[in-house]
Amino acid sequence: MRILVVGGAGYVGSTSVEAFVEDGHHVVVYDNLTSGHAAAVVDGAKLVVGDISDGALLDLVLREQRIDAVLHCAARSLVGESMADPGLYYRTNVSGGVALLEAMRSAGTSRLVYSSTAAVYGEPRRVPIAEGDRTEPISPYGATKLAFEGAMRWFAAAHGFRAISLRYFNVAGATERNGEDHRPETHLAPLVLRVAAGEANHVQIFGQDYPTPDGTCIRDFLHVRDLASAHMLALEATDDAEPSLEVYNLGSAAGFSVREVVEAARRVTGRAIPARVVKRRLGDPPVLVASSRRARRELGWQPKHSTLDEMLSDAWNWRASHPGGYRDREAAAIEVDGQAGGEAGGPESSDPGQRPRPSATVVA
Repeated sequence: MRILVVGGAGYVGSTSVEAFVEDGHHVVVYDNLTSGHAAAVVDGAKLVVGDISDGALLDLVLREQRIDAVLHCAARSLVGESMADPGLYYRTNVSGGVALLEAMRSAGTSRLVYSSTAAVYGEPRRVPIAEGDRTEPISPYGATKLAFEGAMRWFAAAHGFRAISLRYFNVAGATERNGEDHRPETHLAPLVLRVAAGEANHVQIFGQDYPTPDGTCIRDFLHVRDLASAHMLALEATDDAEPSLEVYNLGSAAGFSVREVVEAARRVTGRAIPARVVKRRLGDPPVLVASSRRARRELGWQPKHSTLDEMLSDAWNWRASHPGGYRDREAAAIEVDGQAGGEAGGPESSDPGQRPRPSATVVA
């Protein structure tokens, strides 16, 4: 299969790209490298540096690379940032997404898998959450992801798109090559491991008086390897599907509490990991867990790395072998190249805070 992975230099996208290349697929990564890393793109995959709003470049890539199907992982995804700047999220997650849909329609590519979020449900009335449950997002982030799902549905009806949206909560773990390296970091698992690594004094637990077995919030976690498997199964399912948008949740159906995550990290790392309880955050539901029964039944998805210890162990091992994250690898690539700016995989950024880019294959 010839696959375009939009946002393929990010955490979720890069690990899926790695799996696709290992399986022998032709993979093209499209990423603006705002939060992704060129060094996360494996050998064997081509990298195009471009923004999702650039419909003309997307159209060119889709045509020249003869793309069969698209995996869309590109999005702004920080809830707090979305509350402060909703316009940024609507421009990127909705307007940018529509630019991708229009480019696909123009190029004649109709197969699409979307990396969505269970944040579209808002505060659930029941758990585990099923695909048909009420969708009432409580943040612009969740609202924009749901809005793009709506656009996909209408493109399926009007233009024959065969689309699948995968909704999930928290992703953790790593492969030997690729892991999670966000700056700033907001996810629980890497924040706990930062404390284990001595990069922070303690981890915060927001509230311990919830109606849960240990008083802390319960959240769903999914290993990034299992998510890559779901992405591949969904892409394959669009091959002979009728024009439609199908929605699948991915989750554990049980979830893990914040305290369980901290305790598992202590076991895995052998470190103390001090924890400090602070007051609840506004809008934090006690339990957020998704049912993946439909994905298991219809896609044949079977998660193989579902224990907390395995997720955290893989993430910890990646941190140990990449103490500087992707920065060490990118710096080494630049040193080897020995080239000045402008030769490093794309146009120079006007953002003085953006890191230098190492060499990459650019299709244009």
